[in-house]
Order: sequence, then C-alpha cells, then structure tokens
Amino acid sequence: MSRTITLEPYAGSWPNDDADAGFRSVVAEYSSVDGLATLDVLSHNKDIPIGALVAFIVGQYSASGSAALMEIGPRVIGQMDGIVSKAESVATDEARLEAYESLKAIVSWLKVPLNDPDWRSGGE
Repeated sequence: MSRTITLEPYAGSWPNDDADAGFRSVVAEYSSVDGLATLDVLSHNKDIPIGALVAFIVGQYSASGSAALMEIGPRVIGQMDGIVSKAESVATDEARLEAYESLKAIVSWLKVPLNDPDWRSGGE
C-alpha cells in the first residue's frame, strides 16, 4: 500500500453557484494548515508511524458516510431526503421552514437515547 502523496494548498476559484462551493472553501481553508506537526507528535507519543496515522484518517473519513448510514439507517435517511426533496420542489421559504421543523423533529427523536440514560428500546 505504499504511495507517495504531496500535500499542497488548494487555492482554486469557483463560481458562486457551484454546488461544491462550500466543500471547496473548506478544502482551501484547511489545506493551507500544516497538520503534520500534530501528527508528528501523535506518531511519536503513540509509537505509530505517521503514514499509518494518515492512512487511518483518510480511511476513517472515507468510510464516515457509510458509517453514518448504518447508524441512522436507510429508512430514516430516505425520510429525511424526502422531506428535503419535497421542500426544494416547492421552492418556497414556507416549505423550507416546514422541512426544517420536520428534520428538527427527526433529530430530536434520534437524540432520545443519547439524552436519556434510562431510555430503553421497547419501553421498560
């Protein structure tokens, strides 16, 4: 699995209506930071090669979407997507606010087991 990767800052430009503008902006911001200083210390303190740490970070980031899907479940993701799609097809502030309230309710429901240490699936 040996590969050489050159870390480089991203200073691209993009139009305001670029669907990936938010992502590009974050890449531009964080790619100018030298994160290797932190990884050097972690590598030294944990006695783990820096390449293994970078592979771990890239692998974990790459799998995070799938992990989130498994944690939340395809049914809930489908419900959330349906709410957003409906609001975007109507394309009004009122529809988007209604979608926000619906998504807020789903998130509130998902947080119940995190916020209530006595909560048990299926009741008592």
